[in-house]
Amino acid sequence: MKAIEKGEIYQHLSGFLKSKGIELTEGSYSKKIEKSCGLLAETINLSQKGLERAKQGIDEKLDQVRQAIHEKTAPKSAAPVSGPAPAAATAPAAEPATKGAPQPKKARKAAPKGAVASTNQTPKGQGTKRS
Repeated sequence: MKAIEKGEIYQHLSGFLKSKGIELTEGSYSKKIEKSCGLLAETINLSQKGLERAKQGIDEKLDQVRQAIHEKTAPKSAAPVSGPAPAAATAPAAEPATKGAPQPKKARKAAPKGAVASTNQTPKGQGTKRS
């Protein structure tokens, strides 16, 4: 973000007020408003610098945390073998077995709109009494 110049906020404020029919003329109140706008600009600039520094610090800590997680969860590498590579490592990869592998269950189809579920069914042997 670009830094705000000291008199920039006051210029924008006086321009805004002038468009609304209020003109800031030289006087004690306009000097206090100008001073306040200068303090506001300085405060905004300093807080922006502080936020940028804090963001850099957070990014560095986040990188450290990511690195620690990576080190803890990375697979352990095998000790290098000082001989010819095993045949399995040089053989072409076999196709994944699809036969015999469990298939995911298919989802049930929902009843069509407007269909009414039957709720009048009773277990076998239990009839309804009619008098």
